[in-house]
This record gives sequence, structure tokens and C-alpha cells, in this order.
Amino acid sequence: MRQKLLMLAAVFFGVLAFIFTYQQIKQERSKIMSSAVRVKLIRVKNDLSEGDKLMETDVEMYEGMRFANAAANTLEIPWDRRADVIGSPLRSMVRKGDILTWRDFRQVFTKERTGLPAQTRSGWRAISIPVSSVTSVSGLIRPNNFVDVIGTFHFPDAKGDATLDTVTMTILQRVKVLATGNDIGYAQQNGSQSGVSTGRSYSTVTLELTPKEVEMIIFAQQKGSLTLSLRSYEDPNIVTDVQSVDWAFLQKHIQEYNAEREQLLKKSAGY
Repeated sequence: MRQKLLMLAAVFFGVLAFIFTYQQIKQERSKIMSSAVRVKLIRVKNDLSEGDKLMETDVEMYEGMRFANAAANTLEIPWDRRADVIGSPLRSMVRKGDILTWRDFRQVFTKERTGLPAQTRSGWRAISIPVSSVTSVSGLIRPNNFVDVIGTFHFPDAKGDATLDTVTMTILQRVKVLATGNDIGYAQQNGSQSGVSTGRSYSTVTLELTPKEVEMIIFAQQKGSLTLSLRSYEDPNIVTDVQSVDWAFLQKHIQEYNAEREQLLKKSAGY
């Protein structure tokens, strides 16, 4: 009888220990989950070799959980910052399914070479121009994007009278954006993002230009207004038949351009 009581006591205390352990595990799991955050990162869709330039078609969004502290200091690149690395050469080979980090790319800041000078190529210059939400594509332009610069000016009328004629023209094409506001786009090797703004709002965009282009842009912004047109990563072409649009030009060509647009839409639709 005594032996049975001991066995029952052992079972009872074993169950209590199991329940206690289960509750402890549950509490620890809840504590861990409460300190985790959901993140959206960049996952590689294809095997890529050293030196390959990352393309939009090579990546996809990955959603996962990370500890809050780790997520704040990680080298993993957030999905909404993929524009910072699209078109950049890889430092080493990456495999399908890898999560991209800032160290996967050749252009990584070092302690001695940081900030905007480290991003500006030799022989080029960085210059900032004022923008609004309209002239910066609703503030969607990001560092390392490419843009066209379009200017609108008020010239004396060609007929020689005192009235002014408004003219719009493309000044520069495929200009690299180095920064938007104080956001320079790249993270440092230690995972911090020096000089990177957390917000999307900005009132200036910094462009990479040649010294001669700098002079032209400074003159142009003094004499008129500048608008940025965002380009696709897949479009490296320079258009040669650019035009100057005034009121007379618009009246003359508006029907022609609408007909061309219709043909392009039909072609893209496959008929």
C-alpha cells in the first residue's frame, strides 16, 4: 500500500512539474515574441556571382521575425531600401534564398571614407537643388535612382515684343541621385546608417554632375524652375530627339502625340 502511495505521489509531483515547466516555457515564449518585430527584407531569387549588378528581377520580399534590438542594428537591408542597392555590383557570390546585407556590395563605407564624398565618383561633383513634392515625383525619388532634369523658363517672345514666352525643355538625362535631403542611402559597415534620414520628406535632392553641368544647372535654377523625372533602372538610353515645348508647339503636336501614345499602348498590350 505504501509503495502505491509513493508511486501516486511521484506521478502527482511529476504532473505538477510538467505543468510548471510548461507554464514557464509559455511565459518565456510570450516574452520572446513580445520583443520580436516583423521585418520585410530582400531575398535573392537567383544565384549571382561576384561583380554582378543586382537587378530588380533578382530579388523578392521576405517577411520574417527579428528581435527588436537586433532588427535595429542588423546589416540586413530592409525591403523599402532596395532602391539603394539595385544596380550596385556585388562584393561576392550570393545564393538563391540568401537575405541581402549591406556587406554584400562593393560600395561599403569605411571609417576613413564616409559620407557623400565617398559616394561621389572622381571627376564628378555633388550639387543640391530645391524640390517640392511635385517636382520630386511626390517625394518618391531615392538615393541611387536616376532622373532626367527638366527646366521651365520664361523667355522674351521670339517675335521681339515685350511679352514673355514659357518654354519647357529637358536639360540633362540619366542623372544619378546621390542624396535626398540628408539621406545618402548607404549603411556603414558596423550597421549604423550615418547621415541617413528616417523620414521620407525632403526639400532638396543632391545630384552627381560634371563641373560643366553644375554651372548649367545653377544658371538654370536661377532663371526658371526645375522638375525631376524618375527613370526605370532598366532604361540606360539617352533620348536624342529632345524638344523645347512652348504654347505653339503644344497646339501643333498634341494630337500627334496622343496618336503615338495610343500606338504604344496597343503595342505594350500585344495588339
